[in-house]
Amino acid sequence: MKHCLIFILLFLSFVSSAQDDLLDQYFKEVDSLYREDQFYIGLGINILGDMPAGMRQSGLSGGFYFGFIRDMPVNKRRNLSIGIGAGLAIDTYSQNLFIGEGENENTIFEVIGSDIDYSTNRFSTQVIEIPVHLRWRTSNVGDPSSFWRIYSGINIGYMYYFRSTFEQENNKVQQTKLDELNRLRWNLHFSFGKSKINFFFNYSLNPLFDGVDVDNAPVNVTVFKAGVIFYIL
Repeated sequence: MKHCLIFILLFLSFVSSAQDDLLDQYFKEVDSLYREDQFYIGLGINILGDMPAGMRQSGLSGGFYFGFIRDMPVNKRRNLSIGIGAGLAIDTYSQNLFIGEGENENTIFEVIGSDIDYSTNRFSTQVIEIPVHLRWRTSNVGDPSSFWRIYSGINIGYMYYFRSTFEQENNKVQQTKLDELNRLRWNLHFSFGKSKINFFFNYSLNPLFDGVDVDNAPVNVTVFKAGVIFYIL
């Protein structure tokens, strides 16, 4: 009986050791291929900065963002990587900067005074973006879904669509073609969070317009974006 118990204990110890070796080998093999390729969807608010005197935001300015990022780990643990992807940013900006067209087809920029009644004044943009981010995370093979992350880098974009809209009673003005637009967009990006829900911040490195003056003051309007972003594997 004693020898039988010893045999059983030795057998269980062997099985447990073999199982641990198999699990270690499995995780090692999976870890060599592990990366965080992701689709993302974001919602944010837009805050304009460096506005000329008299210009102000009104109402809610927001945006919607989606795309895909390819993850390329750069260390053995694979928790540090470079992410490169493609996406679309759709934004609206409600404010009181009127954009119209003069008789010579030149663009008119004017701050709308408080004495003028109007129902809508906004411009909308759509930008194709290429995110290039340095990505750090606490994920591992044993817990690939619930982990902390910090992503930072730059979003390079091209504004292929722009429309400004001004509406008042019996009058509507829309403008879509502006030579003064900085269509090439450069934005700093920072996001952090846990699992799928994260917070992000974007800041534009170049103004929306180039060579525009209002009352002899340059219109160097920049954009700060903040919101939530969902990463989906």
